[in-house]
Amino acid sequence: MSSSDDEHSSDSHSVSRGPKRKTPSPFILPLNVAFYAFLVSRAISAAHAPIQDCDEVFNYWEPTHYLNHGYGLQTWEYSPEYSIRSWLYVTLHAIVGKTSSFWSPRKKVHFFAIRGALAFVCAACETRLYSAISRTLNPRIGVLFLSIATFSPGLFHASTAFLPSTFTMYASMLGLAAFLDRRGKNKVAEGIMWFATGAIIGWPFAGALLLPLLAEVILTSALSGNLQNAIWQIINGGIRCFVILGLEVAVDSIFFQRFAMVPWNIVAYNVFGGEGKGPNIFGTEPWTFYIRNLLLNFNVWFILAVSIAPLLILQALFGSRASNSSQTLVRSLAFVSPFYVWMAIFTIQPHKEERFMYPAYPFIVLNAALAFHLILEYLGTNKPGTLMGLIPGRVKLLAVAAFVLFSTFAGLHRSIGMITAYGAPLRVYDALEAPGIAQKGGYLCLGKEWYRFPSSFFLPQSMRAKFVRSEFSGLLPGEFDDSSSIQELLSGTSAIPSGMNDRNEGDPSKYTDISQCMFLVDSYFPSQPATSLEPDYIHDTDNWEKLSCEKFLDAAATSILGRVSWIPDLPFVPARFKRQWGEYCLLRRRQTNTIDGLSQ
Repeated sequence: MSSSDDEHSSDSHSVSRGPKRKTPSPFILPLNVAFYAFLVSRAISAAHAPIQDCDEVFNYWEPTHYLNHGYGLQTWEYSPEYSIRSWLYVTLHAIVGKTSSFWSPRKKVHFFAIRGALAFVCAACETRLYSAISRTLNPRIGVLFLSIATFSPGLFHASTAFLPSTFTMYASMLGLAAFLDRRGKNKVAEGIMWFATGAIIGWPFAGALLLPLLAEVILTSALSGNLQNAIWQIINGGIRCFVILGLEVAVDSIFFQRFAMVPWNIVAYNVFGGEGKGPNIFGTEPWTFYIRNLLLNFNVWFILAVSIAPLLILQALFGSRASNSSQTLVRSLAFVSPFYVWMAIFTIQPHKEERFMYPAYPFIVLNAALAFHLILEYLGTNKPGTLMGLIPGRVKLLAVAAFVLFSTFAGLHRSIGMITAYGAPLRVYDALEAPGIAQKGGYLCLGKEWYRFPSSFFLPQSMRAKFVRSEFSGLLPGEFDDSSSIQELLSGTSAIPSGMNDRNEGDPSKYTDISQCMFLVDSYFPSQPATSLEPDYIHDTDNWEKLSCEKFLDAAATSILGRVSWIPDLPFVPARFKRQWGEYCLLRRRQTNTIDGLSQ
């Protein structure tokens, strides 16, 4: 995909294959070093990254908790009446959680064991893709892919999120690697299988990422007279898809105790939801949402990712190997197109969320690495009489180093900023594990902080999470029926719960009177006044005492720079740039003892 790659790179881009295979270029970084680099970054994410989306908790962590511990919160999506969430996907994670219980009874350990497994799987998939990029494109592109992926805030959060879009991202990495490295037998079928795995078990819309790659295979095979082999590979991949779909349908049908094709149900709800239904009832965003979001999560690399298609066309038109550029251009555009396709599809959708971009993250990183590689080649030109030939090499080196350091610095600041600003929900629940604090049958209640609850994995085994009234008026989760055996568990997953709907209409039965709450999680922000439904519980010292409090960013009172990045609280930082803080607290109801008629 470049005009001055080594001979291996040139050969790898050709559609026709000569009688000789070139010796692959060595990796700039060995695979084990690349794996450890990915793994360290993902392990830090697993240990510290805050949960960004309440859907992750209520749609995936809570059902997993139910499978592992016999109780948990249930959303309407898991009602057999709607069945738009995959029990196969949840079960894969529940197996990890159950396995971790053999060496520790603490539920929080199970939570981080699952996250640790996600970190390992992500690092392994990234290493596989790094290997394919380095061997089939150029080792330098592989190193750029590694460095961008390791330090980007987007992948830092997406890598260990318990979300189908993250699972789809893993599958996209493996599918892309197979299509890149398709000299091996049945590599196209393997690529189709991985993309299908992401679409069937994860998120069905991810099938769109496969289309440009499949189109390139058909086109180049037809031009080279090898269409019959391509068709067989596609059929082979299609058979694998049906096997995976059969497994998905079988597992979900067992849990729902009725036939359920979850991938189709997801598409039907999101595309054909009808009046007053569908994803748009949960909020819409302007068309610029993903541009702003991806600039935050990939900074300058997003700009390069967007620019890759024009750069490839310019290279084909003006590169030194223009005679070979047409076939190279077709394949190159095929590999960079999935990002553009994905961006276009989801930009025109009114309902937008950050996690919707996760499946395209590997393509963003690859596109950015390719673009920077082409720019480096241009900067490396020393031909007399050209603009680049007039600029001293030291100046160009300093400019490139400054660019890389800036992007790395911006990425680290963004990730650190998110951890320090929003990490409190992963820490305040530790106080419940102190001896004598939690009591059997006690309730921990959530009011306006319901959507930041990190899941029942953070509660002692005897404690249940409940909801109290707040300004939120939509539909809150209910509860699965308690189970202590596989038969009871399947009865719980197949029962149609009361008070559920797919229109986000609130249900009064989901609330508990606050008088029943032994513990309460609440927040206080100076910029946000209390209301009748959301009183200031933290400062109600007559009824509540603090067990644990952590700083939490007061976003409304903090400048945009402090919201999107880490600003150290140092004396020389101007006050208008400093981050402003509130409190995120675990409260315990005060006990009142009456002795001789006097309240003590």
